[in-house]
Amino acid sequence: AGHLTTAEFLRVTKQYLPHVARLCLISTFLEDGIRMWFQWGEQRDYIDTTWSCGYLLASSFVFLNLLGQLTGCVLVLSRNFVQYACFGLFGIIALQTIAYSILWDLKFLMRNLALGGGLLLLLAESRSEGRSMFAGVPTMRESSPKQYMQLGGRVLLVLMFMTLLHLDASFFSIVQNIVGTALMILVAIGFKTKLAALTLVIWLFAINVYVNAFWTIPAYKPMHDFLKYDFFQTMSVIGGLLLVVALGPGGVSMDEKKKEW
Repeated sequence: AGHLTTAEFLRVTKQYLPHVARLCLISTFLEDGIRMWFQWGEQRDYIDTTWSCGYLLASSFVFLNLLGQLTGCVLVLSRNFVQYACFGLFGIIALQTIAYSILWDLKFLMRNLALGGGLLLLLAESRSEGRSMFAGVPTMRESSPKQYMQLGGRVLLVLMFMTLLHLDASFFSIVQNIVGTALMILVAIGFKTKLAALTLVIWLFAINVYVNAFWTIPAYKPMHDFLKYDFFQTMSVIGGLLLVVALGPGGVSMDEKKKEW
């Protein structure tokens, strides 16, 4: 019965799901771009103090972040130049990883890689749309980068989940870790992918709303910003998983191999 309900859910949501997925996926860039706008001075001073690179360079960095993220979001949502937008956002992730010294913080690094995974899936999706115009042309050779992009995207998305695993011995944590790990493996190898990804989406969303409830904390407290950042990062990974739900796992997956058996 579970399979039917997934199929029905997908049929009902087919039109909306990719849009919702995209909106979720870019939400962290949108939020961060807007943050750059409202916290212009603080962000500039932070970069200036960290790298002692002077006002001008620090300002340019913040401006690049602001412009790059918001432009990327607009392009992705309006579905123009999606590939360029993805590359631009990849660039921003790389830039932030270096500028905010995220390389040395495993949790942040994994989350940024997961964001990159979401972008990879978006890139794969935009490639397939571009291809469909040349329906008569044999696309066997062309589709392989897309399949590997989807595989890479799925595997990277899973990294986000690893940052949520709790290493304490409470019953709830252990159950959460076991179920979470099982679902992650299913998504990564692409087995029962849509169902596993959908389950992860629901679960991740529940955890997100429960753990990162930034709206319950007054805006002037630093914790508000931290939780908000975490909340939208998680939403972006949910967006990536929704793309997996919408598009399926792609060619390099157990689900595809099963059809051949």
